[in-house]
Amino acid sequence: MKRFYRDVTIASVAVDDADASGAGEAFQILLDGRRVKSPVARELAVPSRPLAEAVAAEWDAQSEKILPASMPLTQLAFTAIDRIAPQQAEVADRIVRYGETDLLCYRATAPADLVQLQADHWDPLLAWAADDLGAALVVTEGIVPVDQPKAAVGALARAVSGLDAYRLTALAAATQAAGSLVIGLALVQGRLDAMAAVAASQLDESYQSEKWGEDKESLDRLRALQAEITQAETFLSLL
Repeated sequence: MKRFYRDVTIASVAVDDADASGAGEAFQILLDGRRVKSPVARELAVPSRPLAEAVAAEWDAQSEKILPASMPLTQLAFTAIDRIAPQQAEVADRIVRYGETDLLCYRATAPADLVQLQADHWDPLLAWAADDLGAALVVTEGIVPVDQPKAAVGALARAVSGLDAYRLTALAAATQAAGSLVIGLALVQGRLDAMAAVAASQLDESYQSEKWGEDKESLDRLRALQAEITQAETFLSLL
């Protein structure tokens, strides 16, 4: 799509409880005075001025053509409005299922240095989940699914259900990229930064790369994952 506007501005509006932004004030992005709408024609109104300024900067940075791929914060905001807010409970349920098969709970049996590496990096995160969230997850060896205690899954569900649509959007992006709800929640709650979240989620892959060398496919996958989690962290920081 060609750029069809000259000026990008921000307008403050009042919102109600039904809005994805929550109660209170929200901020719209205006293109030549006209409100930006999402792909399903909902008005784009974000819950903080810093996020509005960052989204507006993405629109203002477009040159002759509008390139959605170069606007990650706008895409996350659209996701919050179009896909998360209308079905927030269902999305929360789907995210909690990651906790039932969380990456951090499935450990290698060998070699010994990988076993130790997983324990060194993943045990502290599981301890944090148990202590801070009340989610004491069971650890197993291998990849055969293990049933997690209902109390632990319930604690994860409470942590997820307390998030608004925007924070839930960031959690969904980070959890899906990392394959771990514990890592996603650690990012949302500031226990991990983006780079530490990537490192924790890619522990096995990094170990294999150090042993056998890197290939282009794995590097591309790592860069994509880094981008997704970093964008989620930036989105959170602007709320």
